Amino acid sequence: MHPKTSCIKGLYAVTSDSADSADLLQRVRLALAGGAQVLQYRNKSAAAALRLKQALALRQLTHEFDATFIVNDDIQLALQVQADGVHLGALDDDISTAREVLGGDKIIGISCYNRLSLARDAARAGADYVAFGAFFFSAIKPDAVVAEINLLQQARAELDLPLVAIGGITVHNGAALIAAGADALAVISALFDAADITAAAQDFSKLFIQD
Repeated sequence: MHPKTSCIKGLYAVTSDSADSADLLQRVRLALAGGAQVLQYRNKSAAAALRLKQALALRQLTHEFDATFIVNDDIQLALQVQADGVHLGALDDDISTAREVLGGDKIIGISCYNRLSLARDAARAGADYVAFGAFFFSAIKPDAVVAEINLLQQARAELDLPLVAIGGITVHNGAALIAAGADALAVISALFDAADITAAAQDFSKLFIQD
């Protein structure tokens, strides 16, 4: 695995939409303090000015905790805030466009849903990691396609890229995804809606510790 993408592992925290920047930063700080190694800034509802303000603040915070910072969907925003990379979905810009804008040293992740063929294509096009899901019901995306856990096993056998699992993941069901080949667990609700975010992050991080 390329050294550039060796950081895509462990708890991969994904923010939910929030107009309250102070609350967002506090929640992310608690998650990073608990051991989240990757943070993806995802805000589908905010105006551009707020997205820039929040992304700049989160970039600074991830530097403080030496965590990897990924911006969802927006290549130009990732460039503006000097993020570590960008995560793209099926309807976003393609990998070549992202690479041209961001350069060869930035991380490009691709959502592949429940399709190994998309992951193969992404790997050939130069993606640095691929994400599969939803593996379980997600209140964030209730209509998301369903991915079977054996998809991770198939992808692990074929691809020399970090694999990220997403969709309804909790501390209780996450271990099975890691056992099947997931390098990272992308979590929104089970982390940021927890009564104790730092403790939840610690519990997720412990799933990756080999006995």
